Amino acid sequence: MGQSPLQQKIHTIIFGTDTPAGKLFDMVLIYMIFFSVAAMILESVESIYNSFGIWLVGAEWFFTGIFTIEYLVRIYCSPKPLRYMRSFYGLVDLLAILPSYMGLFVADVNYLLMVRLLRVLRVFRILKLVRYLSEANILVRAMLMSRRKILVFFSSVLVLSTVFGSLMFVVEGPEHGFTSIPKSIYWTIVTITTVGYGDITPQTSLGQLIAAGAMLTGYSIIAVPTGILTAELATEMQRDRSQRRCDECRTAGHENDALYCKFCGHSLTD
Repeated sequence: MGQSPLQQKIHTIIFGTDTPAGKLFDMVLIYMIFFSVAAMILESVESIYNSFGIWLVGAEWFFTGIFTIEYLVRIYCSPKPLRYMRSFYGLVDLLAILPSYMGLFVADVNYLLMVRLLRVLRVFRILKLVRYLSEANILVRAMLMSRRKILVFFSSVLVLSTVFGSLMFVVEGPEHGFTSIPKSIYWTIVTITTVGYGDITPQTSLGQLIAAGAMLTGYSIIAVPTGILTAELATEMQRDRSQRRCDECRTAGHENDALYCKFCGHSLTD
């Protein structure tokens, strides 16, 4: 059974961005997401909540109502509602409204922690912004393409951390805070990542020498994931530009926001 003209029109507005109405809908929804997340953050500040709690709660239910209507309308106008509901964006849209309603049924004092968790889960609304950022798709593709290289990198770091941690456990021992190999590995990871909490420090000269090696290793490898992701990101951006082709001279390689061909000056239609 096909969609009615009303469903098709609503689908074009909500799921599309090519029409003025669609762009307006997206912009309004983006502002709604920002304001709702800001209200949630302010609600966690006790002094602000004591002064403006009733307004913040009212704003929360207002935004919940808006997102609920949006979710139901998306189901209504979607050609395949179940497919949308099971999709990533469908689950994010559901998570954007579900915690507020679940909080109504968790009122026992023993479950206050659960209520707080449900309220914090509203931050998932920020994920709704992903669908409106075309550049996010490029970043996601770059991360997916580099996942194996990054996995190999982290595996190498884990091996180095195990080696350094084991050495520190043998050299320093429990008397200096290195009570076990896992705790020594924790110290190594903290040292390699240049965080350096200072809760465990080597006391012997040999231990300090090993610590210096771990620190230098950390400085040497900390930029590796950035380089991997940057290379894949540049590749994806180049691939994305190469898909824009001028209808007049048939030359590709234009930026996404370009209005005219940089080779012949003809207007870019897509």
